[in-house]
Amino acid sequence: MVSFIIRRLLWLIPVVITVAAVTFFLMHRAPGGPWDNDKPMPQSAVNSLNAKFGLDNPTWINPGKVQDQWINGRRNPLRLTADFFDSQFFGYMFNVAHGDLGPTYASRGGESVQSVIIRQFPVSFKIGLVGTIFAVFVGVPLGVYAAIKQNTAGDYLSVFLTTIGRSVPTFVSGLLLLIFLSKGFHISPLKRPEAWRGLFSSAYILPGLVLGMATTSYIARLTRSSVIETKRNDFVRTARAKGVGEPRVIRKHILQNALLPVVTILGPAAADLITGSIIIEEIFNAPGLGRTFVDAISKRDYSVVTGVTIFYAVLIALANVLVDISYGFIDPRIRSRR
Repeated sequence: MVSFIIRRLLWLIPVVITVAAVTFFLMHRAPGGPWDNDKPMPQSAVNSLNAKFGLDNPTWINPGKVQDQWINGRRNPLRLTADFFDSQFFGYMFNVAHGDLGPTYASRGGESVQSVIIRQFPVSFKIGLVGTIFAVFVGVPLGVYAAIKQNTAGDYLSVFLTTIGRSVPTFVSGLLLLIFLSKGFHISPLKRPEAWRGLFSSAYILPGLVLGMATTSYIARLTRSSVIETKRNDFVRTARAKGVGEPRVIRKHILQNALLPVVTILGPAAADLITGSIIIEEIFNAPGLGRTFVDAISKRDYSVVTGVTIFYAVLIALANVLVDISYGFIDPRIRSRR
């Protein structure tokens, strides 16, 4: 198991490099630059800012610098190799390897990307945590109930509700909730910035519930299908033939085997909820990392966009690793093979 965990963690290295390269490429292909949204500046000021943040270097590789060194008689292979990779991308990746995600261009280097993540990610995390808890503690029981009561009115109702929950986009359900509460009950779900501070507050509940609706529906449908398939197996019929009570059959024989496919998607689903609250943060005016990410894209703040993307990619990859580890605790056969 330890060697398996180490192998999976080592896979984070190519994942981070690939994500950074793709994000870097897409951001630099987009028109405009990080200084275009400001008031018109003299070209000398733009050149000074580009030099300060290394934006005057080539994007990927720097053969021109190698050529200059060669002409000047400096032909040390190590030095020439370093000059060849003296570019924006490899310079950024060198800093990432040392734990530095770079400065934010909007602050002119006065604030680092790490400080932005540390300050604003907790808001996104708490919204996603509420959505995950709601999805698990509502979706799993609802799916189990629908499977146990298959082809009854309760089953049809749960399938109908989960189909709606899965079909309605998050931004639609969020806006409908805003209109319903404000028009029907004269309650505004929009909170002041100070309401989002502290360990937890009621401001996180509504955004979390709206964010978790689609995942709740998906987990419920998956749980229902898995339980229906499991309860038809021979070992379930054997347990019932031996006189085992129905609650114990459901708990020990059906759920323990049926939850493996559910656990498979819990890690990515939780990571998706935590990292995918961009629209919800806009609707509910939450000062989370998602809003900062969108603003950084519009402002061409390359370091923020790339840094946040790498951070999200690592979170999702770690969630997948935790899911793989949890397999061994749910199914001992998987643990013995590893």
